[in-house]
Amino acid sequence: MKHLFCLLLCVALASPCAAQTKPSDLLLVGTFHFANPGLDMVKLKSVDILGPKAQADLEMLTDKIARLQPTKIFVEAEWSRQEELDELYKQYLAGTYQTYITAKFPASRHSFYLKNEIMQLAFRAGKKAGVPRIYGLDYTQTSFPYDSVLRVMQQAHQEPLIKQLEESHREAEAAENQKLATLSLPRILLDYNTPQSLAANKGVYLNLLNRAGSVGNFAGSYLVSEWYRRNLYMYSVVQKTVTPTDGPVLVLVGAGHAAMMREFVQYDKRFRLRELKDVMK
Repeated sequence: MKHLFCLLLCVALASPCAAQTKPSDLLLVGTFHFANPGLDMVKLKSVDILGPKAQADLEMLTDKIARLQPTKIFVEAEWSRQEELDELYKQYLAGTYQTYITAKFPASRHSFYLKNEIMQLAFRAGKKAGVPRIYGLDYTQTSFPYDSVLRVMQQAHQEPLIKQLEESHREAEAAENQKLATLSLPRILLDYNTPQSLAANKGVYLNLLNRAGSVGNFAGSYLVSEWYRRNLYMYSVVQKTVTPTDGPVLVLVGAGHAAMMREFVQYDKRFRLRELKDVMK
């Protein structure tokens, strides 16, 4: 019976009707957080996203993304709060976004809602492309016990590994802040989305954090697995929302998420990964 099941499974997978005939293009864009909440391990300087140069760059960027004609756009907003995202996008399309934000939220939150990449990039591209809805895909019910991982590294006397981790953070912080201070917004995003940049981002988890602790302590691996879990959950929202009849898809997330999702997309036969550099030509 077991062999029969395996045979039937192989036949089903080989059947032409089991596969989508034409994969959807998926543009995966990793970014820094425009509103800069300061929650990431690497602390970045703010960019004047409302200034005339950044606004002109955003117009150009979103013009090029809109030419891809995305049918669905996903952003790093809580999937469980889709109704709130729907209302924000509705207000944006109506031209009443800023008035709505001012009336709805306390002054301390105005900057976030006016500057973040969801509004500045995704909403703008969505409106130009005629996309009726922007989808949230974030899932935050996971843990990131970084302090615990540092403690087990200290307990295991992993001073060289701790030094490597600290140097990695310092180098990344200096390099990223240098880019933010000197490069244009399109150039920053292009740099964030090179295979090399994304691989370096992901490499910190596998090359350093996964090694934390003694042989019998898996605190580092737990942190890495939680990071994988969060991103797998997020990517599953894309998989379960996109239909075979959809055209191109845009996924706009923080660069750390893009570093993880790039691998997921490459193994997903329903999608063909598009590079930002090609869209920007």
